[in-house]
Amino acid sequence: MIFNTTTAEKTAELLLQINAIKLNPKNPFTWASGWKSPIYCDNRITLSFPEVRNYIREEFSRNIETLYGKPDVIAGVATGAIGIGMLVADCMGLPFVYVRPEAKKHGRQNQIEGFLEKGQNVVVVEDLISTGNSSLQAVEALKAAGANVKGMVAIFTYGFDVSVENFKKADIQLNTLGNYDTLLDLAVTKEYITGEELETLKEWRKNPSVWGQ
Repeated sequence: MIFNTTTAEKTAELLLQINAIKLNPKNPFTWASGWKSPIYCDNRITLSFPEVRNYIREEFSRNIETLYGKPDVIAGVATGAIGIGMLVADCMGLPFVYVRPEAKKHGRQNQIEGFLEKGQNVVVVEDLISTGNSSLQAVEALKAAGANVKGMVAIFTYGFDVSVENFKKADIQLNTLGNYDTLLDLAVTKEYITGEELETLKEWRKNPSVWGQ
């Protein structure tokens, strides 16, 4: 679910402008999962552009409060959402924690870094949603620590059917600033991609795990 169409269009435009999203249907990228993809999204680069990161921070902050009320804590998913999560927490005047993919093997063996009390209301900030698995692992870690997870916000989602199903099963509300369909519409309008490349990008999203094999 996106916050609204205007936000989705503005987010897509900013991400394309700073090359946070790269579209290359003719020379696909390879993800860590091994999937071949005509698109690559690296939202970490938003932190290097003050205008863009401020826009994301302010949109997140305003919409989090509208959707969930003011939570007790903002949690970022490591590592991609640590930076933007901290900015959101600072803007809202809230404590911040971040969640590792798994507990450390040394020291205090924390999976959640920062101070979190049982029963606190938490909104999770993520940079990117693909299948949703790693994001929902962070949610489970927070719940295991006694947190009340109100929902999750993310900068961008590919909108895979599997991610929609995963969030539904986990009973976690996800809201994103941008999404794949709005991005493609804008990319064609602004001539970042051709009509032929658009069809390739649409076809990929139908079955990304086997595309290009």
